[in-house]
Amino acid sequence: MPDRKAVNKRRDWWLAAIGRLKPGVSIKQANAQLDAISPAVFQATVPPVYNPADVKTYLNFRLGAFPAGSGVSSIRGTYETPLILLLSIAGLVLLIACANLANLMLARASSREREIAVRLALGACRGRLIVQMLAESVLLALSGTAVGVALAQVLSRFLVLFISSSGNPIFLDVSPDLRVLGFTAALAVITCLLFGLTPALRSTHVVPNTAMKAGGRGQSASRERFGLRRFLVVSQVGLSLVLLAGALLFVRSLTNLLTMNAGFRQDGILIANLDMTKLGFSAERQRVTNEDLLKRLRRVPGVDSAAIVRKAPVSGNTWNERVLWEGHKPIVDFNRVSDGYFQTLGIARLAGRDFDGNDTPGSPKVAIVNEAFAREYAGGTNPIGKRFQIEGNRGEAEPFYEIVGLVKDTKYESLREEFVPIIYEAESQSTEANQEPSFFIRSGLSGPGLMSSLKSAIGGVEPSAAMSFESFKKNIQNALLPERLMATLSGFFGGLAVLLATVGLYGVMAYMVTRRRNEIGIRMMLGADKRTVISMVAREAAELLIIGVAVGIGLTLIAARSASSLLYGVPSWDPVSLAIAVAGLASVGLIASGVPAVRASRLDPAAALREE
Repeated sequence: MPDRKAVNKRRDWWLAAIGRLKPGVSIKQANAQLDAISPAVFQATVPPVYNPADVKTYLNFRLGAFPAGSGVSSIRGTYETPLILLLSIAGLVLLIACANLANLMLARASSREREIAVRLALGACRGRLIVQMLAESVLLALSGTAVGVALAQVLSRFLVLFISSSGNPIFLDVSPDLRVLGFTAALAVITCLLFGLTPALRSTHVVPNTAMKAGGRGQSASRERFGLRRFLVVSQVGLSLVLLAGALLFVRSLTNLLTMNAGFRQDGILIANLDMTKLGFSAERQRVTNEDLLKRLRRVPGVDSAAIVRKAPVSGNTWNERVLWEGHKPIVDFNRVSDGYFQTLGIARLAGRDFDGNDTPGSPKVAIVNEAFAREYAGGTNPIGKRFQIEGNRGEAEPFYEIVGLVKDTKYESLREEFVPIIYEAESQSTEANQEPSFFIRSGLSGPGLMSSLKSAIGGVEPSAAMSFESFKKNIQNALLPERLMATLSGFFGGLAVLLATVGLYGVMAYMVTRRRNEIGIRMMLGADKRTVISMVAREAAELLIIGVAVGIGLTLIAARSASSLLYGVPSWDPVSLAIAVAGLASVGLIASGVPAVRASRLDPAAALREE
């Protein structure tokens, strides 16, 4: 059967074909027409080497039309969902910041009630006062927007570097764009109007005579006037819990992937990639050259073992064949390795033998299988000595392979997949010219010294070969860039949201203490001790936290479902992440409210009453 990746590449070629729609035809209409003709088109283009049994898979593909302005890129498929989620997270942080700003503006407006009352009494119109206060909030919003645009340039470049790797550099134009700047400016104006207008309306909606009375300040302390600020704090706490719990889910998911047992060793493995395609060696000479290179690399001081590998584990590359096995025709993943591969990667051999020098192109074909193959196709019994065939491209059967070894399961295409059945062929029995061999080298040494020795060894056999070196562990970590991106940025946004919510809660409690100085003074004059005052303030904060956490838990359970496809080993309703987020947010919130509570308990009752 053709390689899955080869079929996918063929499909991508069709998707990348450039065309122009007729006037008046929408992309939706074009997709409908392409979907209707897809079976006929693929039926006419089925390669003759395809086995008729595999044609059905080929015909399941569909043609599609896509806007050409943004191109067709694998980066979009890899990072589309994470970036959409990060955009949503950024939107939640913006809401929290706006709620915090509205709280601060409400506090400022409340402190200016007497000033506004005097101006109203002197004849100032309400509209002019509203415009003045909106102008202040607009200036604040535009200043923040300017700082944000400057930071965006730096952080966007950092983001591109974050998802790039030495083997797969990514180039994206992140220079300032008028559309982005326009969107940012419009967003600043809208948030300013939404979160600056309400404080302006409330501050100007005051009766001058009442506000100018000595005790007029107390009107703002009523629950009706204080309700909006409570609502904003509850909203901040709830949204912060969503972001913090989401960050913990992504961090735990990444931790599971990094600490999982993939079945092979990752540390101390260096990959030497060679390119000899321009040398034009025959298959036999290429095989001999590769064997000489392998022997020379094994003799390099500090090298413990080395092997040739066709498909590096967890590289995203796959190769599969249809196997004739005891009356069945399963499709099984394959790899082709030299002797010493399992020793180099620390893969335990459970039964049988490794490949050796007796396995040559002219000797009977042999293979080694993993536990998953034995479980799925041999009923869990020892498959040593059993034989199978690979079905040819035109349905003919190839020579028999005898299973001579059984090894532990390892990850194949990615870390996220379950252990799948794998058949290992012997590199020494291949009749194909492996002109781009990859040598896995296990060594306790590292750094330029080892690579210099390896280059000398390779150059002693074939000086014209192009070579490059990479760390096996680094390649595996690069395969987890989307997960690392989500864990890092969601953690940053979650921490920022908690910080904003903490500031908001602190501001509300400090404002409450300030507005209730007279009440607290009277309570202390009547016998209330410091503990009573602290518990009174802490009770107010606890009420806001409890309501905010309850709302946040509900929102988290709903929002986490959209991120379930990005998680690994962690359910979207993970109680551990939720409990840690609740405990962390509650602890920070109580600490933030503790400062105003202690300050209130140290009030001098006489001084507080004299202010009245």
